[in-house]
Amino acid sequence: MKQSHGFTRIAPSIVTAVAMLASVGLLAISMRSLPLGTAYAVWTGIGALGAFVVGIIVLGEQATSARIIAAILILSGLALMKLGSG
Repeated sequence: MKQSHGFTRIAPSIVTAVAMLASVGLLAISMRSLPLGTAYAVWTGIGALGAFVVGIIVLGEQATSARIIAAILILSGLALMKLGSG
């Protein structure tokens, strides 16, 4: 989304729109087998981790140890959330 510059650049805007639609579609699929709260929490966490990784790899953001530890904690929480949902 950042690369679209406020949706003024067409190619990044299209990529963003497709990614958003795919994300919501995958959330809908996951709710077939997970409770709403778990599915939404996992969906949100995956989005946060994805944005973190893209920021580092594509946008050149810093990968400090504190940020990496925080990402690992988010990932751990997602795994526990999924395991706890049965």
